[in-house]
Amino acid sequence: MTSFFSRSDVLPWGRIPRTDMRVARPSFRDELDVLIADGSAAPNHVLASGLRRSYGDSCLNGGGAMIDMTGLDHFVSFDRSTGLLVVEAGVSLADILKVVIPAGYFLPVTPGTKFVTLGGAVANDVHGKNHHRAGTIGRWIRRLDVMRSDGAERSLSPDDTTGAFAATIGGLGLTGVITRVALELLPVDSSSMDVQTIPFRNLSEFFALAAESEATHDYTVAWVDCLARGSTLGRGIFTRARHGNDGQLRVHSTAGPSVPLDAPGFLLNRLSLSAFNEIYYRLAGRPRQTTMSYSPFFYPLDAVGGWNRLYGRRGFYQYQSVVPPTNAGPVTAEMLRTIAETGQGSFLAVLKTFGDVPSPGLLSFPMKGTTLALDFANHGPPTLSLLDKLDAIVREAGGRLYPAKDGRLPSAMFQAGYPGLEQFKTHIDPGMSSTFWRRMNL
Repeated sequence: MTSFFSRSDVLPWGRIPRTDMRVARPSFRDELDVLIADGSAAPNHVLASGLRRSYGDSCLNGGGAMIDMTGLDHFVSFDRSTGLLVVEAGVSLADILKVVIPAGYFLPVTPGTKFVTLGGAVANDVHGKNHHRAGTIGRWIRRLDVMRSDGAERSLSPDDTTGAFAATIGGLGLTGVITRVALELLPVDSSSMDVQTIPFRNLSEFFALAAESEATHDYTVAWVDCLARGSTLGRGIFTRARHGNDGQLRVHSTAGPSVPLDAPGFLLNRLSLSAFNEIYYRLAGRPRQTTMSYSPFFYPLDAVGGWNRLYGRRGFYQYQSVVPPTNAGPVTAEMLRTIAETGQGSFLAVLKTFGDVPSPGLLSFPMKGTTLALDFANHGPPTLSLLDKLDAIVREAGGRLYPAKDGRLPSAMFQAGYPGLEQFKTHIDPGMSSTFWRRMNL
């Protein structure tokens, strides 16, 4: 290993596990050739990484090398007439928004935080609240530049016939280092959002609202009380929204308080979770129509720096599943009953339906159906036991888990859930690896 790499402890967003790696932090694209060659020759090879907002080990390469791409954050071009943006892969979504909103554009698809790099968003083929209309971000990529460990650099587009484009979209950084991305943006008239919130009393009401709203609104999502039982099982608050048309195009700052220390683990228990969920549900009151900035709608948690510390020193697991629509109602109900029985609920329980918009990536997570995402504080064996039970429910239903979110996804479940896996494996760069991929033992 060359002196370009220095030893560093690295954590994913869920703070499980802490991993020792050698990390290089280039500032210019022409540094990559040497770094990729040196890193790929090392034990466990090399992985490119962004802001590491993946919750588990898909963004780690324990015992190997990592290229931190955040210094490669240059804007290459922006065509304001067509909305085509070309940037280096280390540019964050936050920085993109600062440039494109005043010009009347927005991200076509965005996850729940803007503090991710565009390269990382592509490598995980992120989705957002508008999947039923827009699909994943991979559908909006017009070109990818990818550097391989053999020194070759490819320029890939959606009409690629080799399969390399499809493998790189959602490919977890394993097909090479993404260096540049051309992204088609969404034209908007305003940076504000017209938002409606509607409390619902059970899962049946959620599915009715989702079906109704997908036909009328661009964005839909729901918070669900994962500790509710009986007739109120699956109660929550449904949110649907459209971009406003008042003509104001303002960049919104999310600067706010930060969590300076790890919270004591005893703060997260059944009583505190139940109290929070009860209060949060009742505060919603009746249906409301509001206008708000894009930031609190898309990125509410970005207003609290280091919010992952709220789960304590032991960290937390995020669990995100998707199950097909044919049995989504009873399967989601079974998952929520299983969670409620253990008392290991989640403050952040998000329920949404995915549309029938095919993802372009071989390992893309979304498919038509219902997705449930939850955060669980790490209580050791009891938490892992709960997640195992949820695995069994999801797998039996023909569903799958999101590698970007889950730090303990079993290999057998990963293989069962991703039918494009064998084809994907033919496009892996032999010099690239990750902790997640080695754990899958493929």
